[in-house]
Amino acid sequence: MSDENRTQAQAQTQAQSRETTSTSTDSTNTSTGTSSTNTSTNTNTNTNTSTTTHPRTKHILKTIIARELRTVARTRTFYVLALAIAAVVLGVAWTGGGIRAGYVPTAVDLLTPLELLVPVVAVAFGYRAVLADEQRGELDVLETYPVSNRSIVLGVYVGRLIGLLVAIVVPLVLVAVAVAVAEEDRILIYASHAGVDSPLLFARFVVLTALFAMTVLAVAIAISAAVSATRGALALAVVALVVLLVGLDLLLVYGFTSGLIGDGALVHSLALSPLSAFRGLVFDTVVVVAAGTGPTVASPLASLFGLVGWTVGSLALASWLLNR
Repeated sequence: MSDENRTQAQAQTQAQSRETTSTSTDSTNTSTGTSSTNTSTNTNTNTNTSTTTHPRTKHILKTIIARELRTVARTRTFYVLALAIAAVVLGVAWTGGGIRAGYVPTAVDLLTPLELLVPVVAVAFGYRAVLADEQRGELDVLETYPVSNRSIVLGVYVGRLIGLLVAIVVPLVLVAVAVAVAEEDRILIYASHAGVDSPLLFARFVVLTALFAMTVLAVAIAISAAVSATRGALALAVVALVVLLVGLDLLLVYGFTSGLIGDGALVHSLALSPLSAFRGLVFDTVVVVAAGTGPTVASPLASLFGLVGWTVGSLALASWLLNR
């Protein structure tokens, strides 16, 4: 009987052990399922939040651009500047005889005036852009929204840039139309070989002028973010114009005459100055192409990188200045 009792006791113990193991396994599965459900819920919530925030940021960026466009449209000074640059461009093209000579002669006639006009107009469009928002308290309002300073700077820049490009590109397009109507020696082909005038070359000149304007406007936006008063912005804008129009070129001349810049490095060093980079690009990609031969004035690739570098660097500086 004792052996039978011991056998029954062992059987009961094993049964209880199996029940305990089963209960533990069920609890573990239940806990795991709950954890998975919570993780999935949190993931979905985060995804939904990210999806909601991203379009909102884009909407705020579009709002900033639209606001800048309204500011440009309401400001009479911008209309005066646009009319002035149109009068100068059309007047120089007509009195210089470029309109009757062809597209490339017209571009050559307009190059020097645009080297002066584009920086002045671009700085006027942008030197108070960020400062005006700060003085009106709009920057404080924007900081309450989920938008970065980089997006604020980008929105201001794009809005002002649209107005600036209209003021600069429209007169050049009118000049191109005038050349097409009044050109004496008609060339009704879009040639790519050397020695032939072509509207495509003038279109290239317009694109390079727009790129130059984009660069100078970015510098003006950085100036606007660096100052806290209108007088300071005006003074710094004048200094920037002097540096862009004269100072950097003088430094390049000094470096070349003193031997710091060698003959081989000169064509690449011109990319350090936005004005020299623009001038070099026009000569190398428009004038020399039309003539079929000519000296290498600058490195087109280096000049292009120089303009892009000035643009990106200036906008990055403006974003950093807003973080102060």
